Amino acid sequence: MNYKNNIIKVLRADKLEFDARPQIAKIFADGFSQWLVYFSKDHNIIEKAFAHMFVLDQFYVAFCDNTIMGVAACTDCRSLSVKLNKKELKKHLGFIKGNMAILFLKKEFEREFENPLPNTGSIEFVGTSSEFRGRGIATLIIQYIIDNTPYNDYLIDEVADTNVAAMSLYTKLGFKECKRIPIPLKRAKKIGINNFISLKYSKDYNN
Repeated sequence: MNYKNNIIKVLRADKLEFDARPQIAKIFADGFSQWLVYFSKDHNIIEKAFAHMFVLDQFYVAFCDNTIMGVAACTDCRSLSVKLNKKELKKHLGFIKGNMAILFLKKEFEREFENPLPNTGSIEFVGTSSEFRGRGIATLIIQYIIDNTPYNDYLIDEVADTNVAAMSLYTKLGFKECKRIPIPLKRAKKIGINNFISLKYSKDYNN
């Protein structure tokens, strides 16, 4: 795939010749700020507060001319792709909200799989820079992960059923729904989501 006559490459983030964290943080803020408005409505603050957390050897990025266009993490369902630091969160979000971020987000972001399956990768934190959406960047990264990591199966956990674009992308890549978690009616009305859907890809039925 090309951009302005230059080839878009995909590489593990720790293999880049520049620090990927600030750009990954910007993509994260663009994609996840709607869930973090309690902590700050300012995308710049969200970027700075969470830039520390990305474990670079678990992230893959699509980039061109040192510009990161999209990201996705892939773990072995045991390792963490992000690790929150209380000091950094308090520094950027303040004492109270920094502590609240650790209290609530650590459970969400650093949640471990129960009885992780062998030979299975977990694809997480998929995001594309707003400037490059609609160009197949996420497809490029996920396909690279499938082709270049050693797992037979891949999970994508808890996709909102209202995220039509993401569901369409994963379905086209060969992922199939494997679990559906209904949201309690009161919360569903508040967040605008009816179900969280988990999807699975297996090389056994996609090759």
